[in-house]
Amino acid sequence: MVDQTPVIELDNVTKVYRTGAFTVAALRGISLSINNGEYVAVMGPSGSGKSTLMHILGCLDVPSAGTYWLAGEDVSHMDELALASVRNRRIGFIFQQFNLLPSLTAWRNVEMPLSYAGVGRTERRERAIEALERVGLGDRVQHRPGELSGGQQQRVAIARALVSDPDLILADEPTGALDSKSADDIMALLDELYAAGRTLVLITHDADVAGVAQRTIRIRDGLLAPVSVPAS
Repeated sequence: MVDQTPVIELDNVTKVYRTGAFTVAALRGISLSINNGEYVAVMGPSGSGKSTLMHILGCLDVPSAGTYWLAGEDVSHMDELALASVRNRRIGFIFQQFNLLPSLTAWRNVEMPLSYAGVGRTERRERAIEALERVGLGDRVQHRPGELSGGQQQRVAIARALVSDPDLILADEPTGALDSKSADDIMALLDELYAAGRTLVLITHDADVAGVAQRTIRIRDGLLAPVSVPAS
């Protein structure tokens, strides 16, 4: 399943925040490679640098030093406009709070990345409905978020992440706002995406959630701890 082609390559990445006279080193030399088709969980306590790493992986921020290649493209020093283009083309985001627009139907929420990419209206609708069908919501395409359960809203968010066929799916605490049954359903869906060959990076504080991943990366004080691989 894993073809050994890196989707993510970080080489000695650091991130330093400066506020007035204060300097905080959130990441202190992270080197990391994640191959196409891998399912990786990133764990760490509050203040470990986990969120900063997620922002860099998601092209929401750039390193202070070091290099980040995403699908072979150096994104380390891009400006915000270029980063926005990369995010839209290469990354599908799944957030804890869903981040759906309440006034839009499910399919219109899902089509948004395609709209930003300039895809025509007819194709956008077809691809959005197809993505919703893939996550089991083919009968909910006209429902607005307020008419859906939490688990269904997260499925809409997953469909939105899939619709542009990204190189990377980045899931940030995707079950954190869900009840246990809905959380189990979402984790089963993520496992199906992995089995279909998707590259998944899951940010979580929950060891049980991380346990479903192919490997777990732990971060503390801005540094990576040794990688663990679950027993087969």
